[in-house]
Formats: sequence, C-alpha cells, structure tokens
Amino acid sequence: MSAPTHIPVLVKETIEALVVQPGGRYIDCTLGGGGHAAAILDRSSPGGQLLGIDADPEAIKIAKTKLRAYSGSTLLINENFVNLQAICSKHGFLPVHGILFDLGLSSLQLNGNNRGFSFQHEAPLDMRLSPNQEVTAADIINTSSESKLAQLIKTYGEEDRSHKIAHYIVKERPLKTTLQLVRTIEQAIGSKRGRIHPATRTFQALRIAVNHELERLEATLKQVINLLGFEGRLVVISYHSLEDRIVKQFMQQESKDCICPPGIPTCVCGHAACLRLINKKVITPSPEEVQLNPRSRSAKLRAAERLITQRKQYKTTERLRSPVGVKTGDRGG
Repeated sequence: MSAPTHIPVLVKETIEALVVQPGGRYIDCTLGGGGHAAAILDRSSPGGQLLGIDADPEAIKIAKTKLRAYSGSTLLINENFVNLQAICSKHGFLPVHGILFDLGLSSLQLNGNNRGFSFQHEAPLDMRLSPNQEVTAADIINTSSESKLAQLIKTYGEEDRSHKIAHYIVKERPLKTTLQLVRTIEQAIGSKRGRIHPATRTFQALRIAVNHELERLEATLKQVINLLGFEGRLVVISYHSLEDRIVKQFMQQESKDCICPPGIPTCVCGHAACLRLINKKVITPSPEEVQLNPRSRSAKLRAAERLITQRKQYKTTERLRSPVGVKTGDRGG
C-alpha cells in the first residue's frame, strides 16, 4: 500500500523566511513526509546540506525514499528533537544557516490505522510519536483519576467542558480504541459539530501529554541559539495557541537586551538580545492554500534571525558568511 500523500504547509513562505541559499546548512527538526526538506534541498543546491530529525521511524523511511535524489546531502536521524544539540554535536552539524520546526502531525500519522492520532479512524488509543515511548493514550485514559483527566484536557486541549468529558470517560472505561473514546465524548458533550469536531480538543490534549510536546518544545528552543550562526534563521510553524504562545514568548524574550521584571530601576539580568524578529505578526496560509489543503488553516509561522552577541559566536560568524559545499558520500540514512 502506498504512503499517504502529505502536503507540506507554507512551503514558499518557509523557504523565504529561512533565506535558503546555495551551499547552506539546514536542520528540519520535524521531517515528516519530507516536503519541506525537499524544498530546502532544492533551493540550497548546489552544495546544500540538510539534517532531518523525526521521532517517528516510519517518517524517516518515507522521507528517505522521497529525498533519494539528495542522498549525498542529507543526514536523517530517528530521534526526538529534544536531543537537538547532542545530535548536532555528534555529527558535527554546526553551525547552521537555518532551523525549521513544523509542529503539526503529518498525513502519515493522521491517516495511519494503528496510531490513534485521528478521531476519524478506528485504531488503538496509542498516540505515541515513537514506539519506544512507554506510556500510551490508553494508559492515561484508563489509569488517571477523574480530576487529573479533567485538568489535562483543560490545560492541553483548552476544553471548557473537560470535567464533564472526564466524568464520562471514567464511567465508561476501560476504553481501548479511538472510536470508543469519540462516542464517550459525544455522550458527554453531544455530537453537534460546529467549526471543529467535539473530540478535537480531547485528542489534542492526550497527544500532547503522551509525547510531552510542550515541555520538549521549550527545551529545544533553548538549544537553538547555540546552533545558529550569525544571520541564521529560526522558523517555527505551529497549529494551536499553546505551541504558538511558547514560540512567541521565546522569540520575544531572546530579542530583548533586558528581561528583568518590571519595576527594577537598573538592569541586573545581564541578558543580551540574540534574535531579531523577522515577522512581528504571524504568517498564515493564503485562502488558496487553505482551499487546497484544509489542514493548513490553523498554521502560524514565526521567524527570527540570529544576532551577534557578546557570547562566543565569533568563530561561528566567520564560518557562516561563506557557505561551503557538503562532504560527499551516502548520508541518506
């Protein structure tokens, strides 16, 4: 059976925000189906290099096939991006001209019949991005207290009816499949559908909890500064307010010289701005893109550029002014 077609979001805007150039070195932290990676490699040719990271081993397999033509220019790693700095150090892939995060699920994951990410297909309540993770969505659903479930759905799903949903889940469990959970949610809050399916927020909350998505995003963004060379670009595409808030706050904080609390007369934090905001307002898909790919409708792109600071970045600066070609050889897996 052929792999589901994945349409990457905001490709043109991503390439422009990254300022992809021939001979540049780039990291795609969420490789997925390889759509953004292919566009980056095409624009950075000749001599471009790409490090692709994904926690999902199936994504690595599919991307390796898609990027076969660029096998001498790619290094694909099956890892969680929370280990970004260690991965780059291990493989000598630094400094870099650009780092991309596309935080949405791929069609591979949404359409898979055994992953449990989608509320539209019958599947086990799994939701793990990596099969090496121990805790599944079913574990959380069937072992958490009602109050803990309600808090999780409220916090990570921004669901106002979380207590009612949690009450019905506890009453109906054990729940083992996605459609069992969907029916339970519909019993709790009704099956009437407005702009989004009634199960959307609960499924989002469970996926975030299973994969520790917000904590890992925060931890990884802190690593980016030491990997970007002077004028290197950070581009993040997020799909819900929790992710976007983390990205926005990180970029805003790192674009300021002082982050002392208000009311302190003299700066004591010693913080130096290391990013410049590229777009103060988020970039969103055009109406034409949303019509072509409805899953893109909630996408928000933010970008920032690495500044020279008083930190030890001067060697990095020199290395990135003139991009160099890649080493030859098969680095496609």
